[in-house]
Amino acid sequence: MRNDILPRLHRFAAARFSPEGEYGLYLTVGVAMLLLATAVFARMAGAVVAGAPITQLDVEVANWLHGHARANGLLREAMLVLTHVHSTPGILVLASIAGVWLVRKGQRSWTIALVASVPGGQILNVLLKHSFERARPHFAEPLLELSTYSFPSGHAMGATVLYGFLACYAARHARSWTGRVLPFVLALLMVATVAFSRMYLGVHYLSDVLAAVVEGCGWLAICITGAATFKRRKQARARRAGAPAGRTTSDRLEQ
Repeated sequence: MRNDILPRLHRFAAARFSPEGEYGLYLTVGVAMLLLATAVFARMAGAVVAGAPITQLDVEVANWLHGHARANGLLREAMLVLTHVHSTPGILVLASIAGVWLVRKGQRSWTIALVASVPGGQILNVLLKHSFERARPHFAEPLLELSTYSFPSGHAMGATVLYGFLACYAARHARSWTGRVLPFVLALLMVATVAFSRMYLGVHYLSDVLAAVVEGCGWLAICITGAATFKRRKQARARRAGAPAGRTTSDRLEQ
């Protein structure tokens, strides 16, 4: 019995890091990213709750940006437009457009991942906001006034899961290294711009948007991984059932 332990462990580890199979490398990477993001988020949340030095940096950055925002009307108006486009309704509309396109293309597993990551991520963010109940930055003459909680940022979270999802989809179907890298560069720029707009308008601290990006990356990773695992399980069951091609029509469309 003991002699079987090492070979079984070896087979288990090999299966977890194999690019093939139902529970292979896809799932391993997704779970690892979720655990890493959870650890980083927990560390940041703990620092915010404990009033660590990062909270003093939050205040200094917020005050500096607020002073500049009041003096620069053109940039302030641009940030207002950007932040309204990436509000919860705006993100859901953009995700819906992407979802309709995916459905028409027969991309079922990607559609599942989109629904789980964007609307699901928004729900997760609301739950976290009510868990920490952090007040928003306070100014004598605020540019925007919101009654909701600050940590983590819903706009930054929404932008992370939406643009991160689009980048993953584009990279998965790209034919060159440039095509695989460029979507993530563009997604990073969009997320950074949305996050900056929230700080510039004085409704979020630096730690709010950083925590939201980390939260979004972890959530997106497990949603895409889960959808990919579901698809692989379905294909494996079809093969075991003796399906001639091992894939359904919708599976072939997703390639």
